[in-house]
Amino acid sequence: MEKGLKYAIFKTEWGFFGLLADNNKLLRTVLPMRSFQITKKYLLVGMVGLTREDKRLFYELQKSIRNYYKGTYVDLNKSFLSITYPVFGSFACKVIKVCKLIPVGRTLTYSQVAKKAGFPKAARAVGNVLAKNSLPLLIGCHRVVRADGKIGNFSAPGGARMKKKMLEHEKRIATKPR
Repeated sequence: MEKGLKYAIFKTEWGFFGLLADNNKLLRTVLPMRSFQITKKYLLVGMVGLTREDKRLFYELQKSIRNYYKGTYVDLNKSFLSITYPVFGSFACKVIKVCKLIPVGRTLTYSQVAKKAGFPKAARAVGNVLAKNSLPLLIGCHRVVRADGKIGNFSAPGGARMKKKMLEHEKRIATKPR
C-alpha cells in the first residue's frame, strides 16, 4: 500500500459508510450517513494534508460491513485480524479489548467493562474512553449500556438513536440461524 492517507466511502443499506487509513492502519470509521458528502465531511474532519480516495481500501472489510447492514451475522474481529488499529494508552487499550470481545447481539454495562478491564471502579472512565472511539462498529462501543438498562450516550453521529437502532439490528442478526 502506498504511503499517505486514503479513504473509502461506500454505500450500505443504511447509508454511506466511511473508512480512513494511513498505510495499513485504520484511523477512523464513520457510521452510515445519508450522503457521500456528509460522510466525507465527518470522515476527514481535522485531516491536514493530502488524502486520496481509494475505493478498494480494505475491500474485504467493506464487503463485510455491507453484509452487516444487510442483516447478515459478521464477526468483524475474527475476519480482520490483520488490520492495525490506532495506538491507545494502557487503560484505553484494555477497555477497547473488552469491547471488541462483546458478541453481536449482547451488551455489557460500563461497570462490567471496567471490571473486565481490571479497573472495577472506573465505569465513568470507561465512558470517557468510548466517547473517543474513532472506530465505531469495529470497536463495539455501542454494545456498552448504562447499569439501569438505559441505552446511554453515543458520540457517533446519530447519537443514542443510532445506538438503539444498531442494538436492535444486532439482536435480530444474533437470533438468525447461521
